[in-house]
Amino acid sequence: METEYLKKCFGNSLSKALAEVASVRPSDPIEYLARWLYHYRKIDIADEKNRQEQIQLKKEVDNSLQEMEMAQMMKEEELQIQQKYEECHKEVISPTVSKKKVVFMQEDPEIFEEAALEEEPLLDTDSMSPSVPQQSPPPELSYDSDLNLDSP
Repeated sequence: METEYLKKCFGNSLSKALAEVASVRPSDPIEYLARWLYHYRKIDIADEKNRQEQIQLKKEVDNSLQEMEMAQMMKEEELQIQQKYEECHKEVISPTVSKKKVVFMQEDPEIFEEAALEEEPLLDTDSMSPSVPQQSPPPELSYDSDLNLDSP
């Protein structure tokens, strides 16, 4: 029963400490053993903290990778949806566009040009004469004409 308690509390540290005391043979082995155990405890606590940080870091990296994979999958899905939309959009528009292309390609270019000229006749510039705009007299002159200059 005591051995289980000692194994649980000290683990390998007590056996390592005793081995160290036996090899060094200090003048005060009890104080040396106590200091060695305190130092071992600080190192053990730092190692445990480091292990916990490594575990946390690994979890964060795994979560980050999963998020990147999800973002990539969503991007691929978005591209697929966009491609399907474009295909559907082309199917809706293409029958009307293709008919116009076929009609346009079957027409003779000269006939097409003649039809365009008939639709939009050019203005005859020779028959048009520039008109001279009529100007009204300046306001000063019209005011002077109202005055009677003959009267003294």
